[in-house]
Amino acid sequence: MLDSQTLGFADFRGSRQYVTTCNLEVNPRAFLFLMDYARSRRVEMWGTAGVVENDPALSNRLLVKSYPADVEQVILFTLKAWDVNCPRHIPAMVPMEEVSKICKRFETRIDELERENTALKKAE
Repeated sequence: MLDSQTLGFADFRGSRQYVTTCNLEVNPRAFLFLMDYARSRRVEMWGTAGVVENDPALSNRLLVKSYPADVEQVILFTLKAWDVNCPRHIPAMVPMEEVSKICKRFETRIDELERENTALKKAE
């Protein structure tokens, strides 16, 4: 958040299709869905957006330090209205770390059962 009405984010160099840039040149109206899968919440934001190029100070302010990519431009979103939306159709999402822990437990248990199965077959 840059101020109470403005959200900014770095747009990283990528496919060079410039779909967002071209769309915003024609129509600045924008709509954002912000998803919180862990809490099954969604915020919808209506507003206008624009592209800012060649502003190193702004780009640096919005740079994600841990993400190794070059900022090509910045998108600024000016909020006009927002709403917290019904969670009914938000899919359940589980962080990869949680899935890995669960899978590891299952893999360990499967290994134990396979060894036990092999031992029982030999004992017949």
